[in-house]
Amino acid sequence: MKIDESNQSEQLERSLIDVAVESWRFSRLFARMINKLDAGEANRYINQLRYFQKKLEESLDEAGLKLVNLEGHLFDPGIAASPLNIGDFEQDDTLLVDQMVEPIIMGSTGLKKHGTVMLRKVSA
Repeated sequence: MKIDESNQSEQLERSLIDVAVESWRFSRLFARMINKLDAGEANRYINQLRYFQKKLEESLDEAGLKLVNLEGHLFDPGIAASPLNIGDFEQDDTLLVDQMVEPIIMGSTGLKKHGTVMLRKVSA
C-alpha cells in the first residue's frame, strides 16, 4: 500500500511539473503578444499576466517546487540546463544564457527537472 501511495505521489508531482512548464511557456507567449499591442491596450493584459504568474508561483510553492530562470546569467557547464546551441561556440568563449526554452524546476529535495537554454557569446 505504501508503494502505491508513493508512486501516486510521484506521478502527481510529475503532472504538476508538466503543467507548470506548459504554463510558463504560455506566459512567455502571452507576454510576447502583449508587447505587440499599443500601450493602452497592453496595460489591461499585463496585470492579468502578472496575476497568473503569481498564482502559478504560489501554487508551486505550496507543493515545494520553484521555477528557475537563468536568462542573463553567465553560462556554466554545471548548471541544470542543456544548451541547444553549444556547438555554435568556441571552447574559450564566454557565454550568457540568452533564452530559457524550458525552466529548471527545483524542489525541496533538489532538482526535479532539467531546463533547456539558448546561449549567446558575451560581447568583448
